[in-house]
Amino acid sequence: MDQKRTIVHIDLDSFFVSVERKFNPALIGIPVLIGGSADRGVVASCSYEARKFGIHSAMPMKQAMKLCPHATIIRGSHGRYSEASREVTEIIEDSVPLFQKSSVDEFYIDLTGMDRFYDCYQIASNLRQRVIKETGLPISFGMASGKTVAKMATNASKPNGQLFVKHGQEMQFLAPLAINKIPGLGESTAQKLYQYGIEKIGDLQRTNIRFLETVFGKAGTFLWERAHGIDHSEIVPHSDRKSISTEHTFDINVNDQRTLETILVSMTEELSSKLRRENKLASCLAIKIRYANFETHTQQQKIALTAAEHILLPGVKKLLKKAWNQHRPIRLIGVRLSNLTSGRYQINLFEDNEERIRLYQAMDNINFKFGDKTVCRAAGMEIGTRNFNPFLKG
Repeated sequence: MDQKRTIVHIDLDSFFVSVERKFNPALIGIPVLIGGSADRGVVASCSYEARKFGIHSAMPMKQAMKLCPHATIIRGSHGRYSEASREVTEIIEDSVPLFQKSSVDEFYIDLTGMDRFYDCYQIASNLRQRVIKETGLPISFGMASGKTVAKMATNASKPNGQLFVKHGQEMQFLAPLAINKIPGLGESTAQKLYQYGIEKIGDLQRTNIRFLETVFGKAGTFLWERAHGIDHSEIVPHSDRKSISTEHTFDINVNDQRTLETILVSMTEELSSKLRRENKLASCLAIKIRYANFETHTQQQKIALTAAEHILLPGVKKLLKKAWNQHRPIRLIGVRLSNLTSGRYQINLFEDNEERIRLYQAMDNINFKFGDKTVCRAAGMEIGTRNFNPFLKG
């Protein structure tokens, strides 16, 4: 008989807003929007007071201000959010043997087997209280037999609460919830389910799996399993030490700045796209150059968590100027993104306008479907991808 799993999902409530409130308590209790400009920006995060007006993340800021004209808009700070995320990560790392950091403000913890010696719910409760005490940030958790139900339990416990869905009670907990509460369920799938009169997860539980597989293919199996609280996905151990890098060796040594910057653009695009596909963010940027005599130089800098090349490229070009003696031709050049952590591109929403976000999404979708560099910056088009491997692991 398989061992019963005990999975805890932890989520920091309105993370960006909560961090800002630590620095400015006057923001407590009022509608707060974190994001870009009121004209063309989007909402990266919003307080619960703002959500009452129908505002949500990724909504155009202009629309949000129409819904709540008296809301306070804050540009946001990469550095503050990265540091707060690091503090929480260190507390969790110090408290449990196995955890996954799925974004800057979201974690999964595996306590399977610990119930033989400890009360797992008490462990999670103590951890939550420690985070609140040491960081001052509100945090919620859900505990269940799998990642999906644990995450949904967290959502049900917010704000600043906790909920344990006991083994065998998953279906009972899920049944009254709307189908759009299932993590990973897209809007188009939800609309099709509505057409068949399936609005609650309980409706989905009563639907024959063969019917779901006929209508949705493999996704039908996913829907049926999630509706029944079945989720065998594993905890992916957390590590901030991973990196991705790429290098290019020239057939003829190069000392032309335009050529070097062109290939750096191409490399940075490739690596940034890979980060976004894997829901990763980097906090360290480095370049490497090697001269004709094999003398090698590297330059690196810490950066705010990002997966966007328009943020990385200025840093890459700046590091090139620091590393390169322009009187010496270069044999090899490389880019490395490191200190990776799981996280969505949303952390950059407060710096971007709606058009830029849609552009990235469109580029990534096209390149994923038709191959890398199907769509790219003009500066990177001059460099093909056949001469180097953009996904070389560092």
